[in-house]
Amino acid sequence: MTIDAPETQIVTTWKVACDGGEGALGHPRVWLTIPEDRGWVECGYCDKRYVIDRAHAHDDH
Repeated sequence: MTIDAPETQIVTTWKVACDGGEGALGHPRVWLTIPEDRGWVECGYCDKRYVIDRAHAHDDH
């Protein structure tokens, strides 16, 4: 049984920044790199999942 991530965001860059998105209620900003083979990464603080849009992704990873 798997539990869905609280929030999923489709992105076009392989490196993303996450700060929880809630101002003072968020968390320290962290940079996450999406593994090319998996195509997604989850934030260790808030479990937000970032999924790469391979059709529109920038190649600067």
